[in-house]
Formats: sequence, structure tokens, C-alpha cells
Amino acid sequence: MTIGLTRRGVLVGSVPAAALMHASWARAAGLKGGTMKVALLTDIVNYDPLQFSSNNMPLIKNLYDALIEYAPDGTAIPWLASSWKIAADNKSISLTLRDGVTFQNGTPVTTAAVVASFTKASDPKKGKNAYPTMSVVKDWTVVDGKTITLNFNGPVPERQITDILQFMAVIDPAIVEDVETKANGSGPFMIADRVLGQRFRLVKNPKYWRAGEPVLDEIIFTVFADNDSASAALESGAVDVIYGGGARAAVRLRDAGNQLFQGKGQLVQVLRINTTRGPFRNEKYRQAFNYLIDRAAILRLGYANLGEVTALPWAPASPAADRSYDKTYAFNIDKGKALLKESGLSEAEMNAWKLLVNGSDEDAVKISQLVQSTLQKAGLKIELEIKQGGEFVDALLGGKFDAVFGGVGNVQKFPSRVTTNSIYRTVKNPVLGDPNPHTAYVAAIERVNNAFGADVKPGYDNLNKVLIESAFGIATNTFDVALMVASKKVGGFTPDIDNMLIARTLGFNT
Repeated sequence: MTIGLTRRGVLVGSVPAAALMHASWARAAGLKGGTMKVALLTDIVNYDPLQFSSNNMPLIKNLYDALIEYAPDGTAIPWLASSWKIAADNKSISLTLRDGVTFQNGTPVTTAAVVASFTKASDPKKGKNAYPTMSVVKDWTVVDGKTITLNFNGPVPERQITDILQFMAVIDPAIVEDVETKANGSGPFMIADRVLGQRFRLVKNPKYWRAGEPVLDEIIFTVFADNDSASAALESGAVDVIYGGGARAAVRLRDAGNQLFQGKGQLVQVLRINTTRGPFRNEKYRQAFNYLIDRAAILRLGYANLGEVTALPWAPASPAADRSYDKTYAFNIDKGKALLKESGLSEAEMNAWKLLVNGSDEDAVKISQLVQSTLQKAGLKIELEIKQGGEFVDALLGGKFDAVFGGVGNVQKFPSRVTTNSIYRTVKNPVLGDPNPHTAYVAAIERVNNAFGADVKPGYDNLNKVLIESAFGIATNTFDVALMVASKKVGGFTPDIDNMLIARTLGFNT
């Protein structure tokens, strides 16, 4: 296996066996298989692993494998790629695929599948959340069925390279065009059946390449209408786990004797602003919201204080995090009102918008009502536009809103990975359009992507300054979108850097 230093002194290459063992997330001794019942609060969108949204988090890492994975501490470890080597000039990476891995239908995983997956990710219409990460990729060269070289447009930082590989789930080429409705990955589980909006079932993949995994024979996911009904199901024993439930319900269940697991991959709650509509076209008006949002109250009401206040869209582990902004842009109605006045907008213009609300999420409703009440103290009288289920998702992903609260992920990794979130995309932005109207933001992301050594921190500082000034997203707090509450009989929880549900290690205590 190859280990080396790039010209910038970054350790690259395949990870030695000792490190792999350290990060292997070995199966807990004594866990039993069987059928595990999991409660969800929202149904999955589809089977596409590049639809990197919270709705699909119960599926992605269970149906598919990525080229590499991150251990909970952020160390890159071999997965479908058994080894890799970054070129000395950081302009390419060569990958060698693991031997003996097949898709769930028995077809071998080869470089043809990697090419099909990269081709999909590079398509602005099909690449979905993975598309923005491909902006640094020039092309690829297939050496043979097990070896492929990915070429970049220029030098790319090591962590950004590994992020691309960790993002890239490998899909069977035979179904890549129909992956929204068909699934065939190399992951530990297979789709058995699904009732839209109600339930779906995963069964064990007998061909899975990791010895002893998965532990469970099957998992039945049931969609519940709200936290209360899901909680009642856990307390009665009708389900074994709640995945993705609300923080307040999770805290109550923990205090009642259940297990509460919090992953490493915190998201950030952001007020997403459509700057192509109404008063939000005015920059001063938008900037006022840096001060008009009571972040501490949102964290307390919506997330039972399971998180931290932040004025920037970064989790604490992000290299771009700067806590000084939290104090500078703390809740201050007077400063907010001053910027509203500077905007020059009339009272009618300032109130000519609605806050889109996910009516299926009781915490989102409470947060939105809180913000509505807070803004009223600053003289803004806004309406709530409540939509349910698929209607809300369509409005959110299609940019059919004035403003809406939503989490953004991948923010604890390489900073420009934030562009995988719809409101932060620099190209093909479904909310702000193409080309992105915030040219300073696009340039700031590009600067970060091309920064090495002494240029890195100034690049992060510039991006943070631009984010605050452009104000198309007002960060409020970190939170765990994938809280997992389980009965005491469940064991084998695996932390994931993205807070995906890793079911291959789950089982029942003897």
C-alpha cells in the first residue's frame, strides 16, 4: 500500500492496516440478528444515493457503498477503493478497487460502475447534490477493470479530493438511469418492498463483502405522523428505534430510560432566503436578518438545546468555523431595525413575503411561529405559508418560496462542500438561478477551492465575510437531524460523519 506526502505536506494514500482496524467499527460482541423495527417521521424521497437529503439518510449507506469512508474522527479509510494515491501536484488521484465486491444482484463492481456513477454526478440534471462537488473534476482515465485515475482542472486540496470519493456512492450501471425507482448497490441491505408514504423493508444482502455484516436479517421502517405517535410506539415496544425524531421528544425518551445517540455530523439550521423575490432583492434588508433572528430561542425551543448557536453555516468541527461572528451578529432588534431603515423600502414592501413552513414537522412550525413573533417586534408582519409532505419538499427543492428554514449538511468537512446544499450551490442553483447572482460568493468558494498553505485561512475569512454580507442564508444553530433513540435491547450503533443511519452494525443485545 502506498503512503506519501504531497508537495504541501498532506498525508495521502491508502490507510495502513492498523489504522483500518482502528476505524473498522467492528461488530459488537454478542449482538443477535432478527427483525428491527424503525420509526421515521418522514418518508424517503427515492432510491438515488446522490439525492443527499435528510429524507434519504435512512437508505444511502445501507443500499450503497462509497469509494472511501471517513472514520468518526475524520480519517479517510478504504472502502470500495482498497487503495489510492494522490499525485504530487494534487492534479489527479489514482484508485484501485477492492477485489471480490459485487452488487446485490451478483454483478461485479468494476471501474465501469465508477465511471457510470461519476458520469451521473457530472450531469447538472442528474447529479443532484453531488453535482457541485464535480466542478473540480476534468475527466477520468480507466486503466483497467480495477484501476481508474480521476483528473482535476488544477491542484485540489487533499481533503476536498477525499470528500468527493466519500460522497460518491457507486451505482450499478444497468439501473443508473432509473435509480430513483430501482436500487442495486453493493451495500449491506437490499430493498424488499415499499408502500409509498407508509413503510419500506430492507433485507440482508447475503453477498456483502464485509465479514459478519450486516447483523440484522431485516429492517422494517414505518413512517409516523408525528413525534408523539413515534414515541408512543417506542414506549410500547411496537418499534425498537426512532431515527430522525425531534430533539425535545428525544430528550424526554432518554430521561425515561431509553438510549439517545448523537452522531458526529451536525447540520446547521439556516433561514434560506430567495433573493430573487420581493424585498429580499435588497441587500440591506437581508442583512438586517443577521440581527433579527433570536438564535438562542430557536435552539432552546426547536432543539432542546442539543446544539450550538452559530451565525455562520459551519458546525464547530469545520475548519472555517469562526465563533467571533456569533457575538458580532447576536440578536439585536435595534441594529436590525437600523438596517431595515437603510434599505429604503416602504412598510408594505418589507412585509410583502411569506415564510414557508413544513407543516409535517411540529418543531419547524414552532420555530417559524417564534420567528414570526420576533419579527413583529421589529415592525415586520409576515404570514406563514404552511405546506405538508411532498408539497413542501417540492417547494423547498424547487425554490418556490420567499424564505424557509432548513438544515444544511456536509459543513464539518471541506468548507466548499456546503455547495452541495441547494441554496448554496454556485451553479445550477434551484433557488437563485443560473448564473448565481451572488458573484462575490461564487468567487469566494473558488478562492477556497484553490487555496493552499498560507492562503487557506484568508480564504476562509473572506468566505465568511461574503456570507454575512450577501445574507442569502441566515444561520441560526447546529443540530442533529438524525437523532436516534433506541430501546435498551438495541446495540451496535455506529457514528457516521454525515449522521447517516449505519444499519449494518446494528443488532439486539443478548
